[in-house]
Amino acid sequence: MKLSRRTILLGAGTLPFALASVRMDAFAQTTPAAQGAEVPPILFVHGNGDYDALWMTTMWRMESNGIARDRMLAINFTDPLARSDDKVEQANRSSTEDQRRELTAAIAELKRRTGAARVALVGSSRGGYAIRNVIRNGGVADVSHAVLCGTPNHGVFATDDQPNSEFNGRGAFLRGLNGGESEVTPGTAFLTLRSDGMDKYARADGRFIGKPGTPTGVTTEGPELQGATNLVLGALDHREVAFHPRAFREIYKFIAGREPARIAIVPEPSVRLSGLVTGTPGGVSTNRPVAGATVDIFRVDPDTGERKGNAVHSSKTGGDGRWGPAQVESSWSLEFVLVSPDAPTTHIYRSPFPRSSDVVHLRAARPLGPADKDAGAVVIMSRPRGYFGLPRDVVLLDGKEPADVKPGVPTDSAATLRLPASEIGRNIVAQFGEERIVARLWPASENRIAVAELTY
Repeated sequence: MKLSRRTILLGAGTLPFALASVRMDAFAQTTPAAQGAEVPPILFVHGNGDYDALWMTTMWRMESNGIARDRMLAINFTDPLARSDDKVEQANRSSTEDQRRELTAAIAELKRRTGAARVALVGSSRGGYAIRNVIRNGGVADVSHAVLCGTPNHGVFATDDQPNSEFNGRGAFLRGLNGGESEVTPGTAFLTLRSDGMDKYARADGRFIGKPGTPTGVTTEGPELQGATNLVLGALDHREVAFHPRAFREIYKFIAGREPARIAIVPEPSVRLSGLVTGTPGGVSTNRPVAGATVDIFRVDPDTGERKGNAVHSSKTGGDGRWGPAQVESSWSLEFVLVSPDAPTTHIYRSPFPRSSDVVHLRAARPLGPADKDAGAVVIMSRPRGYFGLPRDVVLLDGKEPADVKPGVPTDSAATLRLPASEIGRNIVAQFGEERIVARLWPASENRIAVAELTY
């Protein structure tokens, strides 16, 4: 068992996102594949309402350090949102037992695929609950390492309200995980990663759970566990403590037992992309596949967002919801056009993909609502792997800080800009730190929405 220690890693400035200049042939000469051979297979576990695609950049960094692609797996929970009451069935939402069962099956699959006796698990937020639940209830022999990133291990709140919420530190679920002589299960090495005061789900005040001025009963130290190695990553937000380059360094170092050779992502000369189209039945985000959706991909000019020729890929999803594969180049900026049943046509603009991925998942934008009724065009700037922090970050949409991003503790991962019809045809620049995406405006009257989706 590892003794608990609290290490504050100072300076949370965003690292540059420049890709490594070496190509894969040079990479192969300097970093033999054998480098990652002794590292256990790694299974990544996403959080509440999320999906496995969030781990894409982490897996790219792992690959860039010699970890073979087939020795990693990211689970995609069928229904990623938690129930309001863990004991009461709720449509398109999951219980703690549902998550334990799906994760147990994923562990067995990764072990079968690799022939390994044990695997390492890395979880973001609620994903850490599933990891702890599996290990505590008979899975310790299967798991060598457990890394919990921003997991609210002592609850998002700890009160007498909502006794059956899995996020209640006083509830039966978390009391079961945290009870006994130690909060970790002997036989598995545990690491927790948390923020130094910038995690919206580790706050003493209930402002971020809709109860301003009400004590939550938890603190910024809530993600730590007695008996684990506990690291504090400075001013990173709730998601960044899992997906930021600095989080990658700690994840890799803990599992591999050494510093990563590089943090930057090494580009591949040829990139193959595919993924899943998912939907929101009843307005609930799920990872259930959508059949009959069409996906068209265009190469676009990175400075104007204008298309460069015809679609480089077109496909229609079957019952499994899969699209692709598409062959692109690692220097191409892309526009994904998703036409999904009963949803707006969504134009998703993305930065170049430096490496291949089969978790480039697509979900149509939410339907146009009352707030959009007078808009000629709607564009959304989305950051799935973190939140926008003002004044912490450079966040600009069409040259201005978005009005709907609240300053202080980062809480918003999307910003929306509504413009008159007279603006249609021009481009919009979405800027976060060093990542810059140029999107085109599309007519809302045609039920179209543009999304600038940040990769970093």
